[in-house]
Amino acid sequence: MTVRARRRRGERLLGLAWLTATALFLALLILPVAGLLLRVPPADLLRRMADPLVLQALWLSLTTSLAATAAVAVLGLPLAYALATRQFAGKRALEALVDLPMVLPPTVAGVGLLLAFGRQGLVGPALAVAGISIPFTSVAVVLAQMFVAGPFFVNAARAGFEAVDPALVRAAATLRATPGYAFRRVQLPLSRPALLAGAAMTWARALGEFGATITFAGNLPGRTQTMPLAVYIALQTDLEAAVALSVILLVVSFGLLVALRAVPRGARP
Repeated sequence: MTVRARRRRGERLLGLAWLTATALFLALLILPVAGLLLRVPPADLLRRMADPLVLQALWLSLTTSLAATAAVAVLGLPLAYALATRQFAGKRALEALVDLPMVLPPTVAGVGLLLAFGRQGLVGPALAVAGISIPFTSVAVVLAQMFVAGPFFVNAARAGFEAVDPALVRAAATLRATPGYAFRRVQLPLSRPALLAGAAMTWARALGEFGATITFAGNLPGRTQTMPLAVYIALQTDLEAAVALSVILLVVSFGLLVALRAVPRGARP
């Protein structure tokens, strides 16, 4: 066999291996989704959507996840900007701290939140003096979502700020633009696609949060029972209801991702 023939054979084998790996990975993604969609007739899905408990859980999930996303955007933007544009002692440790919720088990995150904001937690007694009790309330749901989803926004925003050409900022400075003006008129607009993408991923992560929420906020229908918690509870007694609720969450999440990718490529990071 000639060298060229061996090379062609090697390329064919490599191509076959790539195709096989791709097919197996796509099967891993598609089969669970197909299992959900094929299990629930549309009529049953519509009937479940009319259930007051389902509507309550869906509304609570949407409102708390949006509130968590807005709070993360406001509080996380300065941190993302500092990480992208400044060098300072302890920066690597701070970066690791920002990423920690992404690798921390959600139940551990819930326990940590409980020990921080609970009645006997680090700031719990001070909050109690002010008449504030956070655990097992809707505020606890928002805090749990912020904790686990915050890194998605901070990392995306940081990448957006890092992608801005420093020459543009220097050009603004030569035109006597203040740092605040350069941020508002140069860096923020150029980073907007990354900020929007980060906000969308933060919302999607907050919408699907389960472990930290059930540990820190509990599972009180109409108060702290979000859609993921409603799926978990339904799974104990009614498989069909759990599947229907899962499909509703699937449709909402998939719709969000499709909407994000519908943005023209030039407007995305």
